[in-house]
Amino acid sequence: MPTALGYAAHTSKAPLTPFQFERREPGPNDVQIEIQYCGVCHSDLHQVRDEWNNGIFPMVPGHEIVGRVTRTGARVTGFKPGDLAGVGCMVDSCRSCPSCGEGLEQYCEKGFVGTYNSRHKDGAPTYGGYANNIVVDETFALRISPKLDLAAVAPLLCAGITTYSPLRHWNVSNGRKVGIVGLGGLGHMGVKFARSFGAHVVLFTTSPGKAEDARRLGAHEVVISTSRDEMKRHARSFDFILDTVAAPHDLNAYVSLLKRQGTLTLVGMPDKDPVLKAGNLIFQRRQIAGSLIGGIKETQDMLDYCAAHSIVSDIELIPMQKINEAYERMLKSDVKYRFVIDMASLR
Repeated sequence: MPTALGYAAHTSKAPLTPFQFERREPGPNDVQIEIQYCGVCHSDLHQVRDEWNNGIFPMVPGHEIVGRVTRTGARVTGFKPGDLAGVGCMVDSCRSCPSCGEGLEQYCEKGFVGTYNSRHKDGAPTYGGYANNIVVDETFALRISPKLDLAAVAPLLCAGITTYSPLRHWNVSNGRKVGIVGLGGLGHMGVKFARSFGAHVVLFTTSPGKAEDARRLGAHEVVISTSRDEMKRHARSFDFILDTVAAPHDLNAYVSLLKRQGTLTLVGMPDKDPVLKAGNLIFQRRQIAGSLIGGIKETQDMLDYCAAHSIVSDIELIPMQKINEAYERMLKSDVKYRFVIDMASLR
């Protein structure tokens, strides 16, 4: 069985430390990938600290994985050794429910198998990408273009698809006015995609200091959401608003900015449920919706779109040994806009 070297949390109170473990021997449908880079998602921190009360320890986080194929099973047709490949948030699903049949494995009715902090169908725990290799069924592996900076591609596997999927689903395109709430790992990708799709993009932030960067990333306008006057100027004008903020905040303020039949979609998940004013929705036939990641096909479509349009994440590259420091900085929003681990630091 392939031996992997990574970093793991052994309890919810412990820092991540070096951890050696075994991956499964690649089966006929599997590819083995030497991981070169892995993005650091805010959900890694939530899960390592067991804030969602579902931790399986020891836990090797990481679901924004890119690297190079080193071995393939006898039945693998989509990859060969030497190919670039990626792995996102899922490594399996039931493959038989209606959602899986529609290519929406993220909504698998039996629950998808997460890349880490989950269990394979045989009950064995899954270990993620804070490691030097991974073995995955080729159905859940993704093709990566050599045109783009590989390190900056890694966050597309979660932050990218989490924003791309709802923007596509709600038909964000030329001539539509779109708001992005928050300029973090998710929000900066939302701005880039919405601008690329032709929308008029407005970034909402509580931090005036982010205005210049928001415009650099593609925002046409920046609104300081704590300013009642600035918010009021945009009343009833948005076709769609994508809310990426994971901290509790007032959704009613954003609902009021939607046109009749406009949609506010949540991709951030605050730890407290919002209080909503029903009249804000009812009297303008507005909607509040939610969206997860995308399915495998849509994720591949997103990666191909990014290759064609030269879209990647803005990143700060770190060695594996600085992951605990990166977590503390992430809590302070001290990163522009996604940490990515260089796995060469493990060698």
